Amino acid sequence: MKKSLFTIGHSTHPIHYFIALLKAYEITAVCDVRSGPYSRMNPQFNREDLKKALRENRISYVFMGKELGARSDDLCCYVHGKVQYDLLAQTELFQHGLSRIQAGIEKYRITLMCAEKDPLDCHRTILVSRYLEEKLDLEVQHILANGQLEKHSDTMDRLLYNLKLPSQDIFRTHDVVLADAYRIQGQKIAYTLNEQSQGKVERWAAPV
Repeated sequence: MKKSLFTIGHSTHPIHYFIALLKAYEITAVCDVRSGPYSRMNPQFNREDLKKALRENRISYVFMGKELGARSDDLCCYVHGKVQYDLLAQTELFQHGLSRIQAGIEKYRITLMCAEKDPLDCHRTILVSRYLEEKLDLEVQHILANGQLEKHSDTMDRLLYNLKLPSQDIFRTHDVVLADAYRIQGQKIAYTLNEQSQGKVERWAAPV
């Protein structure tokens, strides 16, 4: 039987509602996969405040934005200044993050947490959940803002519908179409460097 792992977006939730969502699914540990664990618009989710609120409710907190965040300090993960999820997923740091999750689910009931309300708008789905299911054979479920659960496979069916892609066709299997959907959505939501930083990356990455 596959082990389960959850994801959630803190969105603009009041902290008491966010905690209630976690308790509804008996979450015992929150894995923060934001590259920067702070929110100017929603300060209740700044790392120190969030950690305190979770501790008061006997929920553990761990920051894994370095390993599983959407941004990378590795210039090899960028093409024309934009993060490429397929390249980021190959890095040793990202693979180490997956291994930490694999070890953690033996002891905790874990949810990955990022900021975006809709799982389709977030790398926790398009990057991290993809590889948790494909590489670690975990069953990922997304805790939606209304408190309902959405299986990762259903989330991806929703993406195919949004992108007007068939589940499969005479030329492509479902897995190939799904890979296209991940790529397209990844390009839509991936982090892009600002112009100054992008110039540095492009000069560094230019062929000799």
